[in-house]
Amino acid sequence: MSVSAETIQQLAARLRMAAETGVATHPIRDEIPAGDLVSAYAIQQANTEAWVKQGRRLIGRKIGLTSKSVQKQLGVDQPDFGMLFADMACADGEEVALSRVMQPKVEAEIALVLGRDITQADINMADMISAVDYALPAIEIVGSRVENWNIKITDTIADNASSGLFVLGSEPRKLDGLDLRLCGMVMERRGDQISVGAGVASGQSADCGLVAGADHGAQWRTAQGGRCADDRRARTDGSSGAGRCGGSAHLRSWFRAYGIRSVKGSNHG
Repeated sequence: MSVSAETIQQLAARLRMAAETGVATHPIRDEIPAGDLVSAYAIQQANTEAWVKQGRRLIGRKIGLTSKSVQKQLGVDQPDFGMLFADMACADGEEVALSRVMQPKVEAEIALVLGRDITQADINMADMISAVDYALPAIEIVGSRVENWNIKITDTIADNASSGLFVLGSEPRKLDGLDLRLCGMVMERRGDQISVGAGVASGQSADCGLVAGADHGAQWRTAQGGRCADDRRARTDGSSGAGRCGGSAHLRSWFRAYGIRSVKGSNHG
């Protein structure tokens, strides 16, 4: 059963309303056929077009669910894709109001910055590698407009792949000689190690890890079940102190095999 264009627009508007009001909505999957990825991406595209008309600037794409373990949790066998807008970018060390992201969680990522657009429909790995200018360590602050993170694959796709904000490190590295499978990360909270991960942990082949941005599949959560302890501020350098989210982490990410360091801040905790 196909989903009508009117229903697509209605569901897209519901997600936009949730984002604007800060009040999460019930799952989108209840309104479309089970496993209908086409309709889910149509909802995402409807919101992308609406936001561009509002003046938001599209600057990139995000790839999620590259970890085999996370795919298993959602009962899927493929990554999902979303849009990155300029107003999602945060500076290294910038304080971020928790109200900017609904139900925020933090993930370590690797960002691939393109030197040129890829315009052809069908590309191979050589096309992708030649288009990448450099890689950066990154932090993603994911969020969900669906209540209580009660999501399946169609919910997260419709909700722009559960996008929120992102932070890019400041030390670019060319792909030449860089093995993304060996890229490692450590996340710390007030000096205590919270999580570790590596590109190879995505469970993909080396090629898929590259295309997917080598998502480590590692996620830091606060003791509040993944939510920050209050609705004040958190720092993207991970520093934590009075007046900031009690669950803010001192985040440190580096390419283990190459000694490359990135997003790091003082520990005020």
